[in-house]
Amino acid sequence: MKATLIYGAGDIRVEDVPDPRVQDPTDAVVRVLRTCVCGSDLWPYGSRPATEEGDRIGHEFLGVVEETGADVSRLKPGDVVVAPFAYADNTCQFCVEGLHTSCPRGGYWADNGVDGGQGEAVRAPWADGTLVKLPVGEDSDLLPSLLTLSDVFCTGHHCAVTAGVGSGTTVTVVGDGAVGLCAVLAARRLGAKRILLMGRHRSRTDLGRDFGATDVIPERGEEGVARVRELTDGDGTHTVLECVGTRPALETALGAVRDGGVVSRVGAPQYEEGPVGPDMFLRNITLTGGVAPARAYIEELLPDVLDGAVDPGRVFDRTVGLDEVPDGYRAMAGREALKVYVRP
Repeated sequence: MKATLIYGAGDIRVEDVPDPRVQDPTDAVVRVLRTCVCGSDLWPYGSRPATEEGDRIGHEFLGVVEETGADVSRLKPGDVVVAPFAYADNTCQFCVEGLHTSCPRGGYWADNGVDGGQGEAVRAPWADGTLVKLPVGEDSDLLPSLLTLSDVFCTGHHCAVTAGVGSGTTVTVVGDGAVGLCAVLAARRLGAKRILLMGRHRSRTDLGRDFGATDVIPERGEEGVARVRELTDGDGTHTVLECVGTRPALETALGAVRDGGVVSRVGAPQYEEGPVGPDMFLRNITLTGGVAPARAYIEELLPDVLDGAVDPGRVFDRTVGLDEVPDGYRAMAGREALKVYVRP
């Protein structure tokens, strides 16, 4: 079969790899119907050292179960399923508490010999605990929005939930990428009163307004913080959802939040140290967030996707075939595409 591999910065190739097979009785083999390129894939795309052998890449996919191991009881061949970006057994104490990303038997796609999602098929470990059956057919018009449950919509939701967004909350979202836009959508779904979206790409911020943003702030850094404060009578917002992952984004978030407020960060951090000293302490700011346990949220968000109450699939603005995935990476890295949808 064909799959996507990364060989180094800017070097994405689609090559033949061995077909996946059931290796453990808890495995399933899934034929991939749809996958995509994630913003976090751009970090290694921009900086990974070159190697002679490529590594599999991709962690968002939905597909059809082709084969199951002897211990798989919840799924059968022919089921359409979505996979969260981390696999887990869904039975350990962490999974029961909703923290599937800390499952001791879990892990991530395209890591430690596990298949990546950007390919024609995937071996899914702990299939019963990981994969969620979808009540749709292989050609459903809902597939783009259902694919966002693999990562991006659940990550935006996690950011809003950990920040404590609820009825009457004021929110600033830092970043107009796909996660930031999904955070806007999640904040509106949870009842936020006002949502300020910090972004400067018109096509993205227009979608952000459709998703529920009440204000758009194109300024960055200190100017952006000043604009947030100007729009909130000098106070800042109750919550800030940091969806970028850079230190300047975190600094902006801490500047935009009101005293006693909450900053939640879900952008994969590209820094080792941050501004968490006396100022944050004296202002009673809470810093939370982290990697999203997407599996914990899929069944909660699924009904709203199925009935059309939310349409997060609108974040996909370019569709490519599997052989065109390298072009999709270039388009996203060059800001020519927001999020690339892949039809293997």
